[in-house]
Amino acid sequence: MKYPEAIENLIQSFSRLPGVGEKTAARQALNIMKWDKEYIYEFSNSLKQITDLKFCRECGLFSDHDICEICSSEKRKTEKTMCVVESITDLMAIERSNQFSGVYHILGGVLNPLIGIGPDKLRIDILKERVIKNNVQTMIMAINPSVEGDATCSYIRQELNDQEVSIERIGFGMPMGGSLEYLDPLTISKALENRKSI
Repeated sequence: MKYPEAIENLIQSFSRLPGVGEKTAARQALNIMKWDKEYIYEFSNSLKQITDLKFCRECGLFSDHDICEICSSEKRKTEKTMCVVESITDLMAIERSNQFSGVYHILGGVLNPLIGIGPDKLRIDILKERVIKNNVQTMIMAINPSVEGDATCSYIRQELNDQEVSIERIGFGMPMGGSLEYLDPLTISKALENRKSI
């Protein structure tokens, strides 16, 4: 049985989401068909509104204005600390922890020559400009531990070699509540590298 064109289009739209296959997309579309019209209008209006969002000129976070709330905060700027992350979701995770009070910089990925991501595809030039302009004294590299992540951190350190900025990498290792017997060797080695006195 073929669905009406409107439902087919909705299924196609849902299936563009990561991790959503055709069956899940069809279930979501059919579920929406049960909603009241006012909820459907509200949902479609929400989708339309995100097309008006901008990306912060400074850090790259989505914003209603040219500069986001974090970058426009004088209190955060006076910290002279910047946290460099790969993506918006990484930034949001750090913000939820309430442990960082400086500004951020979203790279938009990591260096990966195999898939054509070089320094020109990331926001490294803007990062360097911001470090100089805002007199950043401490930079925390919150880049995921991987070969590409390590290469990206090394490249950024090299690019900022002539600046007086302390560059640190976040600690990696054993998660809270984790058990050593289930961890992979790389995680255990990182946990041993990042040990501290108690």
